Amino acid sequence: MTEPARDEPTGGKPASDAIDDDAVAGRVAEKDAILEAALGHAAFDGWSRRTLLQAASEVGIDKATARRLFPQGGDSLLAWLDDWADRKMLEAAEPAGLATLPVRQRIATLIRCRLEVLGEHKEALRRAAVARGTPRNLVGGGRAFWRTLDRIWEAAGFGANGGSRGFSYYSRRTTLGAVLTSTFLYWLEDHSTGHAETWAFLDRRIENVMQFGKLTGRLQGFLDNLPGATFLRRAQRHRTGTR
Repeated sequence: MTEPARDEPTGGKPASDAIDDDAVAGRVAEKDAILEAALGHAAFDGWSRRTLLQAASEVGIDKATARRLFPQGGDSLLAWLDDWADRKMLEAAEPAGLATLPVRQRIATLIRCRLEVLGEHKEALRRAAVARGTPRNLVGGGRAFWRTLDRIWEAAGFGANGGSRGFSYYSRRTTLGAVLTSTFLYWLEDHSTGHAETWAFLDRRIENVMQFGKLTGRLQGFLDNLPGATFLRRAQRHRTGTR
């Protein structure tokens, strides 16, 4: 059997695309290895270039490669931390099994999985929280946080409908952001066995949000039935249609 020519499709893709995919996968694997080693060093040296180079040396990656993979040193490491934690969360949560759970349990499971992935590295996470508060990391940290919220909602079955970015899309993610942030801060200071107090706190926060959502829905129904509400909706549709 002859081998396919270098420019022929292999496995449904051109050979060049397969090579590119392998190269990307290789870079991701190298960055993940450095990040996982860095979690141990960041507890002592913070998210710094020193941490980057120590972690790279620990996993057998030379300094030049480490600098190329993380051109902004500790700040680049910090940015990769969020993506790594998101991917580990999704792996641990087994998204296929989430569909069988009620919505509140899907959200609780995803948040719990994300924190459990980081469970042995609380001091590194404390230092990460401080570093994200610096001006140079505010914008990148905000984007990473929003991406995490997107990934949690999408894994829970609430992705954006056809790319829509309506009020519901933003309100859900803002609400989830408050739950995730408060639970993370509680988790940082929790010394209970197996973080049992954190998981109880998470369940209470989600229950509060669910109750608020029901109240908001009832309020919206009340507003929709007020005199003049139909006229206002028609006027809004007319304005949207004439743009």
